[in-house]
Amino acid sequence: MVQTVPTGPSTRLSPMSLPPPSASAKLSAPIDLPLVRRRFAHPQRVAESDFLRREVSARMQERLALVKIHPREVLDAGCGEGADLPVLQKRYPEAQVVGLDGAYGMLAVAAEHQRGAQSAMNRLFGSINKWLGSGPALSGPELACADFARLPLAANALDLVWSNLALHWHPQPDRVFAEWRRVLRVEGLLMFSCFGPDTLREVRSAFERIDLAPHTLPFVDMHDFGDMLVNAGFSTPVMDMETITVTYDTPQRLLEDVRAWGGNPLETRRRSMMSRDQYQRLLAAFEAMRKPDGKIPLTFEIIYGHAFRPVPKTTAAGESIIRFDRPPR
Repeated sequence: MVQTVPTGPSTRLSPMSLPPPSASAKLSAPIDLPLVRRRFAHPQRVAESDFLRREVSARMQERLALVKIHPREVLDAGCGEGADLPVLQKRYPEAQVVGLDGAYGMLAVAAEHQRGAQSAMNRLFGSINKWLGSGPALSGPELACADFARLPLAANALDLVWSNLALHWHPQPDRVFAEWRRVLRVEGLLMFSCFGPDTLREVRSAFERIDLAPHTLPFVDMHDFGDMLVNAGFSTPVMDMETITVTYDTPQRLLEDVRAWGGNPLETRRRSMMSRDQYQRLLAAFEAMRKPDGKIPLTFEIIYGHAFRPVPKTTAAGESIIRFDRPPR
């Protein structure tokens, strides 16, 4: 079920059931979605990997600054501990911001951070509000726990959907795009980032020394995402990518971060433990990757995309819409 996370006044989000993904739906990979939720349910286990999310978020914000929009409602899909929520709220102070994630544990931390921020603000401005006779401070972003592909929001409810490094964890990105389009108003903006196919290529190469089982997600290609956006009804999607390389002193530390990023949530993943000999061969494979500076690289291909929900060309009944612009005088 969708769960709302209490942060202050009552929320406007509507609960709905969350069925498992249909086997007939188009899959990016056989991702075990309940396992993804469980792995992100413990914020302390993923905290070490947050530096990359913050870096990509900053680069997304630079892109967002180039788009002139004035949203009334904003959704952060995959908000995690809520680090992007105050940034979005500051950029759009008049907007209602909603943070949504599939892991309740992450949202509980986001709610705690928000309560702390609200308490500090209320202490700062409480006496001023009392003197002015104004009401209590704004409650800030709302929080909800739900599936990206089944949002607890009405159609045409949002002006901006923002999603930072979260989409690749869902097995049905085409269904997610269709749902994001449903909740966006006409000319509403979708902006997202996610991992691309070259991400964790060193991990794949090292594990090939051990077995042929998949040990990382087969991340979706940028061009395939563009096709999905068009098929979902978005107009002229803009896609680009860049490579970020993180370096490590030891293979053990590299593997710790890979687990912190979510590890391997594939249903086809290897279930048995590695033997001591296999583990030593794995470490040796990473050691062979050291660069002249002595560091072991780990590659992340970051895909960025944005698209708008276009003005409809037909009515709900299938009738064509023809617009006539008044000629200039």
